Amino acid sequence: MFPLYDSITVRPGRAEDAESVRAIRNDAIEHTTSIWTTVKQTPEEAAAWWGELLGRRAAFVADAAGEVLGYASWSQWRPKEGYRFTVENSVYVLPGHRGKGIGGRLMRALIAAARESGAHVMLADIEAENSASIALHAGLGFETAGTLREVGTKFGRRLDLTIMRLGLTP
Repeated sequence: MFPLYDSITVRPGRAEDAESVRAIRNDAIEHTTSIWTTVKQTPEEAAAWWGELLGRRAAFVADAAGEVLGYASWSQWRPKEGYRFTVENSVYVLPGHRGKGIGGRLMRALIAAARESGAHVMLADIEAENSASIALHAGLGFETAGTLREVGTKFGRRLDLTIMRLGLTP
């Protein structure tokens, strides 16, 4: 490991992280098929979205000497009451820092927090060709629930969605 990665702290997100997280999120919007939109998040949208996550203690960042290298969050999977114990995760790491174990560290903190919140199942909705994310989730115990073919589009092509599942309670 490099000294930078040894000094990373995974901690609960703070309001002042909103702009750093927005930059990571907007990079994923602009350059990847991880987020299925092409509309970048504004500072106001980011502050409101991040604030809602912080209010539920559902957001973590990987901090290296004050620089946010990645974030993870969980949200309710569907808005209807019957899904209230099912959450879905998001985890993103800055380009250049991926593949260094940051995503796994963020996810372990996120899974523990979701368990503490009373969530029963965590889902990961992953673009089916994102083998790194699928491997990350599998390594944390997620199982593939299925793949939905051609349910999304981005960059002029149709995308498949792999859904992975982790039980949070016995």
